[in-house]
Amino acid sequence: MTAAPGPDEGRVARHRITLGPEHDGVRIDRALVAALAEAGAPVSRSRLARSFAAGQVCVDGRPVAPSVRVAGPCEVEVLIPARAPLSADPEPMDLRVVYEDEAVLVVDKPAGVLVHPAGGVRHGTLVSGVLAHLARRPPPLGGNGPDRPGVVHRIDRDTSGLLVFAKTEAAALALAEQFRAHTVERRYLAVGHGRAGFDERAVCTRHGRDPADRRRFSPRAGPRTARSVFSVLARSDRATAFAVELSTGRTHQVRMHARHLGHPLVGDALYGPRRKDDLDRRMGRQALHAQVLGFRGPDGVARRFVASLPPDLRDLVEHLFGPGAAASIEAAGGEPRGPS
Repeated sequence: MTAAPGPDEGRVARHRITLGPEHDGVRIDRALVAALAEAGAPVSRSRLARSFAAGQVCVDGRPVAPSVRVAGPCEVEVLIPARAPLSADPEPMDLRVVYEDEAVLVVDKPAGVLVHPAGGVRHGTLVSGVLAHLARRPPPLGGNGPDRPGVVHRIDRDTSGLLVFAKTEAAALALAEQFRAHTVERRYLAVGHGRAGFDERAVCTRHGRDPADRRRFSPRAGPRTARSVFSVLARSDRATAFAVELSTGRTHQVRMHARHLGHPLVGDALYGPRRKDDLDRRMGRQALHAQVLGFRGPDGVARRFVASLPPDLRDLVEHLFGPGAAASIEAAGGEPRGPS
């Protein structure tokens, strides 16, 4: 395989790639992602998709579709358009930085903060705080839009806990591939209504918009699947504390699955019961915390992080399960459960 990247032409970078026999039978979009990364010009499949859609990926001078399989050595010419200007601005924020190196930034997000601009909210997002912290603008992950620089995954506004941002295109690609392959360790600590009658329960459902309420997701709709494992950490007559291991990372997955199991999260205004009780009012937001995050950096080194419980969730746990319960539940939830 050889690659000859050309100079930027205005707002377009031109690359000529020779794909060798090692790519026989591979989709051409996947082969090009690998070849461009090896050539020192990494690009995501979603960003490359725009080039395919514009007819700017050609084999022997003819545009090809991303699904075409490579058949023998061929020369591919690719035009990659420049990214759109960012629409997120740096804003000083008291970031809880858990880890940082030249490639990634891991932060502990407080509840009540959006990860990136959405729904008319342009200011006070975590992205703006990250931009101010870095004092530069990391490349946006292809396909995520100019208002989501460095974002490779998200958690809900009223969920607290760990997030990793990519500071380089290589890091964005490496992390995105791990999320697609479901090899990232993601574990949440959740408190649900009611006393669970099981110790551990694997949940596998469909995942799509709820036809009765488009703000929610349903375990009985949509083409995708969602998989979680709920393990009981503590019980009381009124509630159960769970460690929730994610096999997939769908929107509202833990909240949807908790409701599906009959244990909607305490404080969850969307998936919980309509009539709120004193526990819901005490918490004021869904009792959900992204406690554990483990992944491999672009250097191949495995890293694993555990975030302490925030004060509101710690207070709820102590109230429900007794003095000292927060420390033991936190320790049990963060304990490794297999090879990292």
